[in-house]
Amino acid sequence: MKEFSFKKIDAFATEQSDGNPAGYIALNSLTDISEHEMLRIAKEMKGYVNEVGYVAQVGARDFDLRYYSSEKEVDFCGHATIAIMYDIIRSSKDLADTPTLTINTNKGTLTVFNRIVSENAVFIMSPVPVFKDLLPDTSEIQRVLGLTNEGLDKQFPVSIINAGLTTLIVPVKSLNAILSIKPQMEVLKMFCLKNGIEIIEVFTSDVSNKSNKYRTRVFAPIFGYIEDPATGSGNSALGYYLIENNLWSEEYISIEQNGLRDNFNVVKLQKQTDEDYRQRVCFGGVAVTRIEGKYLIH
Repeated sequence: MKEFSFKKIDAFATEQSDGNPAGYIALNSLTDISEHEMLRIAKEMKGYVNEVGYVAQVGARDFDLRYYSSEKEVDFCGHATIAIMYDIIRSSKDLADTPTLTINTNKGTLTVFNRIVSENAVFIMSPVPVFKDLLPDTSEIQRVLGLTNEGLDKQFPVSIINAGLTTLIVPVKSLNAILSIKPQMEVLKMFCLKNGIEIIEVFTSDVSNKSNKYRTRVFAPIFGYIEDPATGSGNSALGYYLIENNLWSEEYISIEQNGLRDNFNVVKLQKQTDEDYRQRVCFGGVAVTRIEGKYLIH
């Protein structure tokens, strides 16, 4: 029997919302667990958390991370990263005053910014974006999402950007239109698999709370669930989309996300220049630990 330290943590939660649940297994080394066991735990946690993150500290400020959904390994999972790094920093006296850490993921080495004291948040520099040229037909996008011509905002382009996950970004005209989307799991999954899309993010500037810049919803059927209620990688892709289309002038913006009008989760975005003088998007937020204990594999 193997025994692992386990936490269930909700990322991007607010006083009015539940956040996005992530499982979190702490290891001495990622070699302590097999890929089969990682997937097995994620399958056992289906319906309880959307992804499980596996983390091992490999240096004073350096961590290895891998992520699994109930279906397969996920190259990068923003909400699990927020959950894990927020908890690690909050739980460690050695890291409490450390301004930056690094994480090694399937999408490369990324910087973590510790802003818990100043903003009660951690920020993650998202992977360098990759823009895709080949797009699905607009009418097919409308069909699988159930969007009418009145719902789709045609003054802005549809785009595919990978900032951790290959994300189809779809502009929508109104909050009512975005809240009315009720896609069918298998229809959306077939569409994503056919077009090489990992997640679909719809967005509108019509928001529930005017302190937020945009409302988003994210659908992720290939990972075994229909909707992701708060997303780091998807909203980072949106951030690069906003920069590309001159729709983001401030340094910081906040995104309200999920399918509930008033009880939404909040994801913060920041522009930052990296060491190679490229403009990057950082995503940030808070995390709330709900359960802590041991996970046993027989």
